[in-house]
Amino acid sequence: MSRATDPRSDETEEAFRGRKVLITGGLGFIGSNLAKRLVDLEAKVTVVDSLNPNYGGNLENIRGFDDRLHVNIADVRDPHSMKILVQDQDFLFNLAGQVSHIDSMEDPFTDLDINCRAQLSILEACRQNNPEIRIVFAGTRQQYGRPDYLPVDENHLSRPVDVNGINKMAGEWYHILYNNTYDIRTTSLRLTNTYGPRMLLKHSRQGFIPWFTRLALEGKEIQIFGDGEQKRDMNYVDDVVDALLLVAPKPETYGEIYNLGHTEVIRLRDFTETLVRLAGQGSYRLVPFPPESKRIDIGDYYGSFERIRNAIGWVPKFDLEEGLSRTLDYYRDRFEAYAQ
Repeated sequence: MSRATDPRSDETEEAFRGRKVLITGGLGFIGSNLAKRLVDLEAKVTVVDSLNPNYGGNLENIRGFDDRLHVNIADVRDPHSMKILVQDQDFLFNLAGQVSHIDSMEDPFTDLDINCRAQLSILEACRQNNPEIRIVFAGTRQQYGRPDYLPVDENHLSRPVDVNGINKMAGEWYHILYNNTYDIRTTSLRLTNTYGPRMLLKHSRQGFIPWFTRLALEGKEIQIFGDGEQKRDMNYVDDVVDALLLVAPKPETYGEIYNLGHTEVIRLRDFTETLVRLAGQGSYRLVPFPPESKRIDIGDYYGSFERIRNAIGWVPKFDLEEGLSRTLDYYRDRFEAYAQ
């Protein structure tokens, strides 16, 4: 389907024009891309972010459209802030979270606070102050752990291999519980490897794609752990934003959980070769897994997105070549704002 003629765009515009939308983690990677799309749809957007320097929040992410939304610097762990912020909102895209798997193992209590306790605070704020709000939660494929079969569907047993996967799984099920018990209308999307403009490039703790992207842009050597044969599926961020916007207004998705994913499955070695080729510089080398990474490695992973395709017609539109080209183009003009 052509992106220019997608008939879903008119439906999405109608769903969000003039509506009040709250995005937690809204200055981060996915949140800011979602915010940009929503202001273009003429929604009344408030983004909430703590701007913790270790996470992905960056005011650069909203440069050029910052005058079209409201920014609230707050921590989702603060129940008093969330009590006020959720009032009168039509939609809540709950994207705030600690996403580093390594960090979750080194500092499990902070991960617990952000990915569990804060999620309950948000849901309680909604239950007590705005029970009519519509919530979409950003879950993760990491909760599946090491796959028993591929592609992984939503019926696959969840066996997380790290603290982050356990806490994200709990956060997701708090949302489903509140849907089923309190009629707080929630849906969870289990995201796979997402990439694109506005990723955090400062360090390597938020996934291999942003860190490999930085090293390629700097013309440096990329180190791939293991043999490079690990298979992954990846979604360009615009496709993830499409999924968030498509699922939010649909009553048939209340209380449901959906995988995102892609038909294009690629080995890490091939991904890196493509990235280096498109960047026009850089190199890579295979190195042994560090012990702390090997303990939580999941091997091959790619998911089935048949359930969300059948429910609302979502399919990814961007292949890796186009998505990486757009990503590299974005950072070439703004590298210093993301590298510091």
